[in-house]
Amino acid sequence: MIAFILHGFRSVFQGSRAYWVWFTVLLALALVGLNAYARQLAHGLGSTGMGDEVSWGLYIANFAFLVGMAAAAVMMVIPAYIFKDKEMHKVVIFSELFAVAAMIMCMLFIFVDLGRPDRIHHMVPKIGYFNWPGSLLTWDVIVLNGYLILNLYVCAYFLYESFHGRRPKPILYIPVVFLAIAWAPTIHTVTAFLFQGLGGRPFWNTGLIAPRFLASAFAAGPAFMILVFTVLERLGAISIESTVIRRIRVIVTVSLLINIFLAGSELFAEFYAESAHTVHISHLFGLHGISLLAPWIWASLAMNILAAVILLSPARNNPIALIVACIMIVVGIWIEKGLGFVVPGFIPSTLGDFVQYIPSANEIIICIGIWAFGLLVYTIFLKGSLPIVNQQNTP
Repeated sequence: MIAFILHGFRSVFQGSRAYWVWFTVLLALALVGLNAYARQLAHGLGSTGMGDEVSWGLYIANFAFLVGMAAAAVMMVIPAYIFKDKEMHKVVIFSELFAVAAMIMCMLFIFVDLGRPDRIHHMVPKIGYFNWPGSLLTWDVIVLNGYLILNLYVCAYFLYESFHGRRPKPILYIPVVFLAIAWAPTIHTVTAFLFQGLGGRPFWNTGLIAPRFLASAFAAGPAFMILVFTVLERLGAISIESTVIRRIRVIVTVSLLINIFLAGSELFAEFYAESAHTVHISHLFGLHGISLLAPWIWASLAMNILAAVILLSPARNNPIALIVACIMIVVGIWIEKGLGFVVPGFIPSTLGDFVQYIPSANEIIICIGIWAFGLLVYTIFLKGSLPIVNQQNTP
């Protein structure tokens, strides 16, 4: 065990100049974000752009997005373990490691959103007032922490056995892998139920939230992994068969088309039937008063549709076009789940007030810091695991 840990440390602290620049930038941004959170801790959530009318902002928006990114790791695991895809099996560990990093970021975004972080012990069963099973939040705590533990175990066991040149024993990790596959949809479904269960927010009172969450996640997550694999391959860190990228591309394409279809179905239902929360979605698209969100949601729709066109056309075989499409998918779905989903639920308020939400500079810095820390954690995971994975995949 000591040799395994020391090997990880040596791998992390060895690298090229580009690696150290990347590492230093992420560490600096994470520390700046920590300093911004210290200011928020001293002055309270009043230092953010949130208030009585819009009480969920960038923090919960990023949380909703990253829960999906973590759950999307299952789309890499299924071909590797259920359909016995050997090529996919060689790289699936990287998606599982990202799931761990994404879950860490999820919990950090929840933590910074707490107005009283000193009461976080109430989220721990038997220590605080957990209120399970009555509260949906407690269900979310269980599924998120459970998914984190499952992925941590699989990654640690697989890498430890591979480091020692032994084949992992299927009986010791395959059942956990299948449990994680079944567990993954629950983390995004329960998160969707958190929104759907708020009866006073009619914008979220639709049964399509959970399937839309899953469809968008299964598009953005694999799209992000294509970008990661592309960067690692360009750096010479790994060698990936073109068939792996093609299979992931198919997953992204199908999931994106399903997400666009579900979005179109919801838009038709709301505008045609003029339901209770048509005013929310009308404001979101700039059709009801001045909306700061309209440019964002229109940009999100444009990016998703344009990415779908690229993925359905012969241009998908062009590496540069594929990279552009994946970037548009990740950014577009981040906007869709954040500024296009979380914030509009509060505009107008339950009293009919149209209060615009503008995140404060301190709030944005905290978000950047958490993202930098999460990417730093993922970078450390990759740096420590790449030598082991490459050694295992060497004939």
